[in-house]
Amino acid sequence: MSSSDDDIPLAGKKGNGVTQNGTGHKSKDTIPKSLDKAMDAAAKPGKHAAPGISIRNGPVERMQIDGRPETNGKRKARTSMANGISYKDASDEEDDDKPLSKRRRVSKVKAKQDSPSDSEDAPLKSKTTGGRVAKPPKVTETAIGESEESDVPLQEKLAKEKALIEQRAAKEAKAIRKADAEGSAKKRPKKVLSDDDDEPLVKKKVKKPQTNGITKSTPKEGKATKKVKKEDSDDEPLRKTLAAKRKADVNATSSSVKKETKGKSVKKEDTEQDREAEDEEEEYRWWEDPAKGDGTIKWNTLEHNGVVFPPPYEPLPKNVKMLYNGKPVNLHPDAEEVATFFGSMLNSTHNVENPTFQKNFFADFQDILKKTGGAKDREGNKVDIKEFAKCDFKPIFEYFDAQRMEKKALPAAEKKKLKAEKDAAEALYMYCMWDGRKQKVGNFRVEPPGLFRGRGEHPKTGKVKKRVQPEQITINIGKGAKVPEAPEGHKWKEVKHDQEGTWLAMWQENINGAYKYVMLAANSDVKGQSDYKKFEKARELKKHIDRIREDYTRELKDEVMANRQRATAVYLIDKFALRAGNEKGEDEADTVGCCSLKFEHVTLKPPNTVIFDFLGKDSIRFFNEFEVDVQVFKNLKIFKKDPKGEGDDIFDRLNTGTLNKHLSNYMPGLTAKVFRTYNASYTMANLLRDMKSAGTIPEKVKDYNDANRKVAILCNHKRTVTAGHGAQMEKLGDRIKGLKYQKWRVKQMMLDVDPKLRKKYTKGPAFFDLDDDLDQEWIQEHQNYLVEEQRQKITKKFEKENEKRKADGEAEMKHKELEERLEVADELAKKFKKENKTGKVEAEGKGPTVEKFEGQLEKLDQRILTMSFQAEDKENNKEVALGTSKINYIDPRLTVVFSKKFNVPIERFFSRTLREKFDWAIKSVDEDWEF
Repeated sequence: MSSSDDDIPLAGKKGNGVTQNGTGHKSKDTIPKSLDKAMDAAAKPGKHAAPGISIRNGPVERMQIDGRPETNGKRKARTSMANGISYKDASDEEDDDKPLSKRRRVSKVKAKQDSPSDSEDAPLKSKTTGGRVAKPPKVTETAIGESEESDVPLQEKLAKEKALIEQRAAKEAKAIRKADAEGSAKKRPKKVLSDDDDEPLVKKKVKKPQTNGITKSTPKEGKATKKVKKEDSDDEPLRKTLAAKRKADVNATSSSVKKETKGKSVKKEDTEQDREAEDEEEEYRWWEDPAKGDGTIKWNTLEHNGVVFPPPYEPLPKNVKMLYNGKPVNLHPDAEEVATFFGSMLNSTHNVENPTFQKNFFADFQDILKKTGGAKDREGNKVDIKEFAKCDFKPIFEYFDAQRMEKKALPAAEKKKLKAEKDAAEALYMYCMWDGRKQKVGNFRVEPPGLFRGRGEHPKTGKVKKRVQPEQITINIGKGAKVPEAPEGHKWKEVKHDQEGTWLAMWQENINGAYKYVMLAANSDVKGQSDYKKFEKARELKKHIDRIREDYTRELKDEVMANRQRATAVYLIDKFALRAGNEKGEDEADTVGCCSLKFEHVTLKPPNTVIFDFLGKDSIRFFNEFEVDVQVFKNLKIFKKDPKGEGDDIFDRLNTGTLNKHLSNYMPGLTAKVFRTYNASYTMANLLRDMKSAGTIPEKVKDYNDANRKVAILCNHKRTVTAGHGAQMEKLGDRIKGLKYQKWRVKQMMLDVDPKLRKKYTKGPAFFDLDDDLDQEWIQEHQNYLVEEQRQKITKKFEKENEKRKADGEAEMKHKELEERLEVADELAKKFKKENKTGKVEAEGKGPTVEKFEGQLEKLDQRILTMSFQAEDKENNKEVALGTSKINYIDPRLTVVFSKKFNVPIERFFSRTLREKFDWAIKSVDEDWEF
């Protein structure tokens, strides 16, 4: 292996994660052919690169590259602090609905290893190897739902699959352009049209006639006359064409599988459907109006009521003080407020124990102390607060913690009342009138002051976010509308009438100088149009992708350095979903993307492996290892060639602006980020096109998730295993075992009804035996859990009834009533004790029969099957960010197509919030729509 700097492990080069300014060395203008030949001759033969597949998939325990041991002469990889403490949240459940870029990679993950089970009904177990290794495991077979019987390595399977998808994309692009050309030629005698290469894909017809993304059904053979008539209707106005179809669309847009209703007359059902259809006609379907939003003017009239400010600071009680060197100190209210920011979050150890967080907070705290006259003791003597270690915020934390517990302990009726009061106070701000239509406002609350946390290893974490004043806020509103009044004694910074802006108010925050905007909610027309345009732009790329890939493949060998760097960057963005990247200021996090990669962010391992390690968007670490095309590997080596060193740009003749300008030559509006959306959506479309999902709803959902998982892996949307995954899987496994125990009890009841059944039952005597994964110790624990669970349910119900009685002015029930009710749980405990002693279970229920118990067993089997699918899905998804692909990059219309094609309720894929956000997708396509 070469000993050049290019091959030194990145772990050995990094210090504290701060990139140096570099020497400013740039690559030469051209690349001599002699250099290309010399490098080709010296290079080791590389195997075929898996197109776009990450070698690393899973938790990274240590960053060890090239198998070289870390020595004192080599610095460790970038960490938050020297002692290796991770500041990741323990709970990471909401990560599924977040973009991949907003998830933090951690260096260590403790994974629980479950012992394998022989039971066929057991949930899928974690498929890890016996011990931990320095390098993470490769993708498991279960990670994409492939069969384990195949002898073909997973990397090879994925590579072949992605290669086939890219080949199909090239053929389809040529077919689209050919169809467009033929269509233009046919229409030319009737109406002269210009070359439509620059028209959005949504306006074109490919194979099936399409109108604004809605695929019309293909007429059957023998109905040519009807087909001609339907095509003639393409010249009618879009709204007129679709208006007649609205009534029929109402039933199709239902998000769940409707059950048949007994006892209702046909006449009544027709009346309800007619009423529903009328309501639909009144709905504003902006997606059926292609002209809407094409111009720069976003609105003509705009009215709103401004923003909601956080409540003013309430000083602490006199007996609650911050301690310095063990003694209470008095602070000015402004300084005391900053102290409460830190004191109230002592339970958030991953923040308050972070040295950077502490340093930034204390620096800002000292500044506010200087401005407000400092701290004083009880006698009024000045106290000089110099050391953070001597500050004790525990009294403040205990005060706020007591308040939290008090609020949590409030009766349900009181909580409901407080929420109603809050909603009533904010009702005026929740909606605006946008071009005469009522639209929901998203974030109408001004962010309260506090401590900036940031994501990843942000260098400004812990700094004080100052209170936003009305004088900092600019209001955007219609000229004729009433301007909302500023709080008493204040005024707005400015009032604008910007019809090109979709924001209602804005201000600049003090941490990063970023502008914060009050926008419409995710389910509003404006937000929906933004998503719609994003996915339509990705659909349009379908027509040009083959030319783009052919061009950058050719330019990978271009003699001009700028062209070769550009081609290499587009290759990385297309194949590995890298972000384009933008330069940051010196005081901001060292976040980079493809175009702003530095010398130290890329490590080369001959023959053709590249390791990327840098802080990506939102300071999230991007650490991945890829096998690349041999020519790309050679190019990166040239771009890192001496005299370049740490801190120098790899792509020194390229920036995001010039890259996007080049891409726009292929298609108006094409930028680097469109490739991420296109690759995810096109891959999903191909998988759904060939899918034949059958079986129960959970089985179909699993089929969808398997396809989603493939997209996530092929597009490198991965995540680290959450800290609570092992506990969640264990809990789910216990629930499945609980159902199996319930099955065993039902079988014993069958024997209680008919003791001779064990010998004569068709399924044999073994049918009545206890499952292998249930032992007596676990059964005892489960029985105790069931008894305690029943006690808690009875107690909660009793307390709730007493709260209602108190609210209605009735006398509360006495504690004796609760004790009588709890006797049920005591009886259950006695029953379990007797069953454990005798080994028999008495039949329960009215008129117990073997047939009734067999019916119960069928229901339990179905519940076990459903829960096993859930467990398998959860285990498979532990290292794959399905939410990233589904929410941000896969066209939501593809999910709707699956839902309608296989008759699965859309609720199984989209939460209520997402259904509101993607309402346009749910209502605009049928099962035949194609991306």
